[in-house]
Amino acid sequence: MRGIANRSTTRRVRAALSAVVAVCAVTTLAPTAATAATPGPTVATGGLSVGVERISVATDEGYGAASITPDGRSVVFKSLKNGPGQAGNEVYVLDRRAGQTRTEPVVEGWTPTISGDGKQVAANAPRQGMTPERIQQHSLDLGVLPVTCNRCNQPSLSADGRHLAYGVLRYPQLARHVVVADRNGGFETIASLSGGAPARPSISGDGRYVAYQDLAYQNEGVHLWDRTTGTTSAPLEGPSKSASLVQLSDDGRKVVYLSGSDTYVHDVSSGSAQLVPNVTGVAIDPTGRYLLYAPNATGGPSLVLRDLQTGADETVSDQPATAEVDSVSAGGRDVVFQSAADGVVPGDTNGKSDVFVRRFF
Repeated sequence: MRGIANRSTTRRVRAALSAVVAVCAVTTLAPTAATAATPGPTVATGGLSVGVERISVATDEGYGAASITPDGRSVVFKSLKNGPGQAGNEVYVLDRRAGQTRTEPVVEGWTPTISGDGKQVAANAPRQGMTPERIQQHSLDLGVLPVTCNRCNQPSLSADGRHLAYGVLRYPQLARHVVVADRNGGFETIASLSGGAPARPSISGDGRYVAYQDLAYQNEGVHLWDRTTGTTSAPLEGPSKSASLVQLSDDGRKVVYLSGSDTYVHDVSSGSAQLVPNVTGVAIDPTGRYLLYAPNATGGPSLVLRDLQTGADETVSDQPATAEVDSVSAGGRDVVFQSAADGVVPGDTNGKSDVFVRRFF
């Protein structure tokens, strides 16, 4: 799943919810000590370096909003356009194995995302003047694809890029809808929400599942749509709390959401949830095993990768840093993140935000 997440949390008491909605079981896994982040690449493995590497190399541009493919080979990120009269953003796709970076002509690249196979990108641009928000999908081989929309945002691509999930604001009701477009033709509205708040859709790799959030008053929650059955689950977090979506894992088995000051990882098959207390979940790897999070406490690392099975933590960055959804490759091997700090790698003194990849093994 390639997509975009909501970093904000909401906490309002739900009223008049049906008692028949069961609260899922919650387990807590205690963390082990995080290992220290080691700057600079150290050992070559399969043509890629172990350690942390700066992949945006221009000295006069600011970079950000990066995501990585499950195999860790391709990274998409945005950059401010550079030059007289060149406002807005550019989209770049880096092939790490080939060491080649290319610019993609995608609608200014406000929030770019990449398909799991690394062959397609999609991005949306914010509203400008009379031009509404819009999404455009682009194939690295075929050029611009015919899947475009207006008043829409937050694209999320399936592994092969065939299915594109997004949120769209429709008039005159000013209500948010969640839509899945098929590159081969047609689209399906899977949810019609009563408010205009962001839906943050997140699609699984095979295009079967779409997680989204509904932040309407007294109906705040995270939902999961199943294309095979045509059904949508009740709020995954149960009636006792409100929640906002982070990401659906690529295999469609885990849903990460925020509630209050905590992060929960919901298991779709069992209906139970694993509690990761006092952290802000940022992304989950395609297998659903590794959670990237930002500790809520100050004074420690800014980004940490947790093995949800063992509780082991690895420091991704001990400098101020941020990350997006789809920022962890399969098995937690690679994490892509953004930082304006000068001490992430030696020689980074441009004083602007850069994109880095930490490779653990």
